Amino acid sequence: MTMQTDNLPKEKQTALGLYVTAKEAYEKWQADPDRVKIIDVRTPEEFLFVGHPTVAWKIPVCAQTYEWNEERKQFPMKPLPDFVARVSQIATQDDTLMVMCRAGGRGAIAANMLAQAGYKNVYNIVDGMEGDGTGDSESLAKAQPKTDGWLNSGCPWTKKLTPERMLLPKAD
Repeated sequence: MTMQTDNLPKEKQTALGLYVTAKEAYEKWQADPDRVKIIDVRTPEEFLFVGHPTVAWKIPVCAQTYEWNEERKQFPMKPLPDFVARVSQIATQDDTLMVMCRAGGRGAIAANMLAQAGYKNVYNIVDGMEGDGTGDSESLAKAQPKTDGWLNSGCPWTKKLTPERMLLPKAD
């Protein structure tokens, strides 16, 4: 499977250059569930309120900060230093890893951290859990329905939490 990456936004690009859609990731997992790991790198709040893939490991790559960034007009995310160590609890460097976040940006961060640690088969699920927005992002009334992402691709997901598949960072 080769997806078109000509128009892939810079924030979704990775050092390894391996990309799949949510639907492709699920198909790869179905073909070899022992060697293909789907890793949801979103925050626990996202798992709880949005839902998560039933087959995924939940291993957050970043934590939400509560320090307002005036220039970017947001509360930025901060990478978690133990992310790779938590992934290594469930995956070897020979496994194929499919990382996903909301829409591909944090997936790229996770893929790059894993690549730097020696993992060679790390794919960014570029449409993530919720897919990319289409239409006018300033107006919910004008926004077009999303048709991609795990939620919109017919892949299995749930809102029921699965603690046995969560590797969360330790609280300070």
